[in-house]
Amino acid sequence: MAELHYRDALKLGQKEYRACVSVGKDPCLPVLDDIVPSERSAMGLNLGLASIPAELIIGTKTRGRTNAFARNFMPLLAENTEFAQKWERLCQSHLEEGIRDPIKVYEYLNRYYVQEGNKRVSVLRFFGAVSIPAQVIRIMPKDTGAEEVKPYLEYLAFNRLSGVNYVEFLKKGSYARLQAFMGKAADEPWDDEDRSRFSAAYHAFKQAYESVGGGRLATSAADAMLAYLEIYGYESLCAGSPAELKKAIARMWEEVELKQEDSPIELKTEPSKEKKAALLSKVVSAVKPVKVAFIYDKNPRNSAWAHGHEQGRRHVQEAFQGRIETCDYCDAIVNGEAQTLEKAIAEGNRVLFTTSPRLLPASLQAAVAHPEVTVFNCALNQSHRYIRTYYPRAYEVKFIIGAIAGAMAAGEDIGYVCDYPIYGQVAGINAFALGVQLVNPRAKVVLEWSSVAGARDAQQKLEAKGIRLISALDFSRLRDGSFEMNGLTLSEDGGVKSLAAPLWKWDVYYEEMLRRLLDRTVKEEYEASSKALNYYWGMAAGVVDVRWSEALPDGVKKLAGLLKQGICRESCDPFQLPIRDQSGKAVAGGGEALGLEQIMEMDWLVDNVVGALPSYDELKSFSKVTVDVMGVLPSTKNKS
Repeated sequence: MAELHYRDALKLGQKEYRACVSVGKDPCLPVLDDIVPSERSAMGLNLGLASIPAELIIGTKTRGRTNAFARNFMPLLAENTEFAQKWERLCQSHLEEGIRDPIKVYEYLNRYYVQEGNKRVSVLRFFGAVSIPAQVIRIMPKDTGAEEVKPYLEYLAFNRLSGVNYVEFLKKGSYARLQAFMGKAADEPWDDEDRSRFSAAYHAFKQAYESVGGGRLATSAADAMLAYLEIYGYESLCAGSPAELKKAIARMWEEVELKQEDSPIELKTEPSKEKKAALLSKVVSAVKPVKVAFIYDKNPRNSAWAHGHEQGRRHVQEAFQGRIETCDYCDAIVNGEAQTLEKAIAEGNRVLFTTSPRLLPASLQAAVAHPEVTVFNCALNQSHRYIRTYYPRAYEVKFIIGAIAGAMAAGEDIGYVCDYPIYGQVAGINAFALGVQLVNPRAKVVLEWSSVAGARDAQQKLEAKGIRLISALDFSRLRDGSFEMNGLTLSEDGGVKSLAAPLWKWDVYYEEMLRRLLDRTVKEEYEASSKALNYYWGMAAGVVDVRWSEALPDGVKKLAGLLKQGICRESCDPFQLPIRDQSGKAVAGGGEALGLEQIMEMDWLVDNVVGALPSYDELKSFSKVTVDVMGVLPSTKNKS
């Protein structure tokens, strides 16, 4: 019997050998001594006895036996060799009583290299062992800042909390996101029940994933599981039957495929103008009106943000009369996000605009469950295939307002109130500060956060410091229930003057987006790309603008006009200036501008900003909901 098993194992080894040779890959086992100098191995950390994942055992410590095995640890030596006889005796022992003696391995970057027990690994892997007992010595990599080391350091932190060594993510922040999906704080350790429950859920998911073809993708089972958690949550993972998990994975297959991408987001920076209005009218003239739902996290009567989107809805209802029908769904957070979206779909809406980042998780789940519905979520830097996201490049406007502030400040400091430490808004702070710096290199921008203690409290802190020029939140609600633009104000002679304000033109955004949807541009863009589509339009598209006071000095108005013209013509970029962060490190020179991905993901502040990003624990509870979806380091629970 053992002889037959060796013959089958030999065939597997030969097949692997040929496959490696055919693609120019070394067909034999990697050798740790070729990767890490042996003197460093001697300084390894003894972790003691552990059960290690068999699939992560990839090589040998020394070169001695490497040519006896293919890369899958199956044998390569002929059946009449002494090696084959020893393999067969070990195989027989395993069949009769099991292999009990632990192997000895070195672990480096979460891969294991065998010093003693190569044949034991070969036999156990032939019989499909999931894990193997081993005495483990860990070799720590040099902390050079290399990209391949960063995920490993995150793994070590996760491993210390969880004791789990069989889950591997390659993308930054994934371990912390798993911790958050389980409802745990960033530094909260796991207990035995946590480990047992997660192990059962993960291995059930992995089996379901591989059974529907996951092994053909570069996306690992762990990365696919994270995509599942983003849509369905941890409790669903734990409770799902094999059939339910397979069905769910099949529904979200494009989301799983997206995890293979190094850059999963495709940014659409401006609307295309290729299709003519006449063609549009022909396309839509003979069809029934499209039902479009606008879903608000709060109520437009008491939320300036929702009010702005509601004005956009009313505009497109009028602009597309007879071609679309719109309706609004308010207070989705109070009424239940998922229930609100399901109600909108059940009432016949085939396009959903969910107007807050808070609604992104429910939007994603609805989009996967209802592929016949097109879902747009107002958020930034989100890598989800089944929904489209949209957000304006407001930092362009903030740069112009910053330049106005710098010109008006003389020798004074300038205040800035920001609401959330999220994608896009940190860029707004920095663009404002660079605008100040452009015309007033000595001026400082003093930063406060409304998401920590409230907008009024933040502004009062600045006023208490004697700061008269303050860029406040973009909107405020008046006592009569109406809303006004805030922007940059100056306290002078007992009064407050408005100097400049950003204009968020949701009417333009929604009109252009619906034109693209009706003429099938949105569908064509989706079909032409394998990535997540993020619409990130700016001043040139007319979706944001700046309004300044006629009372400004003529020179300041002319400067603002020139900057606006330059941004719209793409001859002026706020982030093409020489830039240093608060530590004095050069982030950009004066030649090449920062890329949009770098701008979106900013988690640092320019050197003339006084203040810092708040920690997650400092935020108000309601603010945490938004930050959980779009937050940047260090303010997020799932990225800390």
